[in-house]
Amino acid sequence: MSKRGGFPGGMGGFGGMNINQLMKEAKKMQADMEKTQEELAQKEFESTAGGGAVSVKVSGSKEIKEIKIQKEVVDPEDVEMLQDLILTCVNDALKKVDSAQAAGLSKYNIPGMM
Repeated sequence: MSKRGGFPGGMGGFGGMNINQLMKEAKKMQADMEKTQEELAQKEFESTAGGGAVSVKVSGSKEIKEIKIQKEVVDPEDVEMLQDLILTCVNDALKKVDSAQAAGLSKYNIPGMM
């Protein structure tokens, strides 16, 4: 059997990195990502619509925490407008969570995740 068998230069595609070191780095990255996600879940994101007539607070885990509606925007003859304001507000707050999540996890640069 040849003395030079195996991968040239050690681990070839791993740039010579020890597989144990690679696993250690992966575990650290996973722990860091979990910490980032936990921190995001603790944050709140707020959005308003209709000049402040409707406001929504959403947690970083996309749970609606609060909806506030000003009395003057409640018009029984125009329920559709109120519905549109609420939808706009909720969707905007959820987009803010998505943006914060993408920004927080982008530092890990894992292909196919974002």
